[in-house]
Amino acid sequence: MKIKSFEFNLRELAGSTGDFGTLFPLAIGYIVVCGLNPAGFLVMMGLANIVTGLVYRLPMPIEPMKALAVVAIAQHWSPSMVYASGFAMGVIWLVFAVTGVIGWIARVTPDSVIRGIQVALGILLAVEAFKMISTWWAIGIASIFIVMLLRQNRYAPAAIVLMVLGVTIMFIKGQFQHVSPPAFRLPTLTGFSLEEVWQTLLLAGFAQIPLTVTNATIATSSLIKTYWPDKPVSVRRLSWSQGVMNVILPFFGGMPLCHGAGGLAGQYYFGARTGGTNIIEGLIEISLGLFLAHSIAGLFTVFPMAIIGAMMFLVGTELAKFAKGIRLSSDLFPMGMTIAVSLAANMAYGFLAGLIVYHLTRFIRKKGYCTCLGTVI
Repeated sequence: MKIKSFEFNLRELAGSTGDFGTLFPLAIGYIVVCGLNPAGFLVMMGLANIVTGLVYRLPMPIEPMKALAVVAIAQHWSPSMVYASGFAMGVIWLVFAVTGVIGWIARVTPDSVIRGIQVALGILLAVEAFKMISTWWAIGIASIFIVMLLRQNRYAPAAIVLMVLGVTIMFIKGQFQHVSPPAFRLPTLTGFSLEEVWQTLLLAGFAQIPLTVTNATIATSSLIKTYWPDKPVSVRRLSWSQGVMNVILPFFGGMPLCHGAGGLAGQYYFGARTGGTNIIEGLIEISLGLFLAHSIAGLFTVFPMAIIGAMMFLVGTELAKFAKGIRLSSDLFPMGMTIAVSLAANMAYGFLAGLIVYHLTRFIRKKGYCTCLGTVI
């Protein structure tokens, strides 16, 4: 049976909300702390989603680059610094694609390390989700049960039910009265200096690179192969798309964007199966940017975070299940090291630690040494 490239139904709409958990907090920070124009970054993100859906014909998450976002918000970057950091990332990913560097990194990365990154990401998502759920335990726990009950329902998908529940709670609590009425607002042309490009690379850009290599590129490509074995997407192709969108979008108010295994798992978990998911999400984001730019930060702030947390928690547990894909006992140590270091430090260090352990143990076995006794076998 031929798999459809585009579907537009409740299931795909539900899937389009699957990666909202990481978008909401970072979007609020970018708007409130860094002063980004919501019309710019939402419309650009929406366009990136639509183009990506048309190109890949699969669900393909478009997410903020998290390390850059966290540093930018913590250090109160100016909007021009945020745009400069996105452009810098775009240039780097185009270089990786043109030279084939990303392909070489993927070739030397074993499945055990990829699984370790996926599991670590799942645990990190679950921990963050737990914090969100703790803001309102009753709603959070109820949301988890709703997902478990309705996730496969064609007529009332869990994610749609939860979005309606969140909006209803906001209405009952009278939180819409503080929201400005809809008003049309277009993105504006934006700029930055070459000095800011280099400055943001030093402050956070270089730290973002290994995270994007692991989670947004290698792990995403691996997850696509798992979900759609007949429609693989190479790491080089993902590198191209991350490069192209980041060298263009900053000139129109776009923030640094990437793909991501966590976002893809979230989309798939809640029903996304075709490129229609990205087109639906893109249209939602463009509409929000054009008509609710003045109110979007307020809307994101008052939406019950416990509901988003429940969605993130279940996506995190789904990612953690990928540990079962490891069959060989020799792969357990590299995977375990990747997970441990990722949780103790970050995924970049976890990735490097897993690689070192994997290739070191292979070298020792080839030389005929017993790693447990330290003797020749």
